[in-house]
Amino acid sequence: MRYAKRLLYGTPLLLLFYCAGPEKSENATQTAAENDVPETIKMGKGVGEFTEVEVSDPLNDEWIERGESIYDLKCSACHKLTDQRVVGPGFQGVTNRRKPEWIMNMITNVDAMLDQDPAAQKLLEECMTRMPNQNIKPDDARKILEFFRHNDVEKAGQKDQAI
Repeated sequence: MRYAKRLLYGTPLLLLFYCAGPEKSENATQTAAENDVPETIKMGKGVGEFTEVEVSDPLNDEWIERGESIYDLKCSACHKLTDQRVVGPGFQGVTNRRKPEWIMNMITNVDAMLDQDPAAQKLLEECMTRMPNQNIKPDDARKILEFFRHNDVEKAGQKDQAI
């Protein structure tokens, strides 16, 4: 009888003890999640091929002109050069808020950016419209960046504050 009681009450307690496993602390889970974040995201550079972008001073007028023509063709329907949001956010001050690498990665690698980068995901939540991939080449993305830098000098009075 004693043996039966021990078996009846002891077995569930043993199973509970062995099956529950070790508890993970909240800090351990948070640290693991932080370790999964790519270094470029932690540095504010986003996700993509651009990890270092050299900016020119003074601005390159030829690049500005080419960047403006690409903006007019592929970006202006959804983005304004002011701080006004249309479909997407306005571009005024973008070079003061975002690193050049982030801007160029967003232009050329939009799907990965929206899937992995917290800043891009926040913009998606605010605008509620996913930016389409415009198939912009890396060289053209650099021209667009130069145009944005020029726009920020004109509209915001400063550029490159995020560098």
